[in-house]
Amino acid sequence: MAFALGGGLLLAATTFRVWQVGQQDGRRHVDAIVVLGAAQYNGRPSGALAARLDQAIALYTGGYATYLITTGGNQPGDWTTEAEVGRTYATKRGVPASAILIENTGHSTLDSIQRVKAIFDAHGLRTALFVSDRSHMLRVLRLAQDEGIEGWASPATNSPDDVDTGLAYKSLIHEVGAMGYYWAFADDPDGSAAKAAASASPPGTTSSPRP
Repeated sequence: MAFALGGGLLLAATTFRVWQVGQQDGRRHVDAIVVLGAAQYNGRPSGALAARLDQAIALYTGGYATYLITTGGNQPGDWTTEAEVGRTYATKRGVPASAILIENTGHSTLDSIQRVKAIFDAHGLRTALFVSDRSHMLRVLRLAQDEGIEGWASPATNSPDDVDTGLAYKSLIHEVGAMGYYWAFADDPDGSAAKAAASASPPGTTSSPRP
């Protein structure tokens, strides 16, 4: 009984923290704005990716950072990556190409954060504003902290995953489970999903399973 009660309290506390962190915008002046990847379709950003990019571009044009980092790899059959789609989207909206750094090989949140850390080390960067959907922010900040990046969240408030109640609920449940998986195994369940999708996907797949 005590174990079940403790598990229930931990689940409730994690759910609350996922929700709570997603409601906060910690924007401040930092070294770089980091956009977490999401699906792209033949070079066109999905609604979630476009919302994240719009938020990041607004932060950049507001003078919050010197660099904007786009992240995300591709899937079998893709001719481009989430990061490259993000770079193109941002440059078309006025962000100088010289200000954009890309991480274009990550297939999970953990993959991307680890590769972003390498970019930070190479450019002498230390602090970041991370941009993703509301429910994703707690996990992003925890992974960044564990990789040695000092980061704050600035969630995209108009992502389909946040605006649509059904999608928001599914995202919340996914993130609670993902946090539990990370605490238990120090790994990212998105990475396992990406590997499974890569082995099963036929040529022509043009989207990513990552949030």
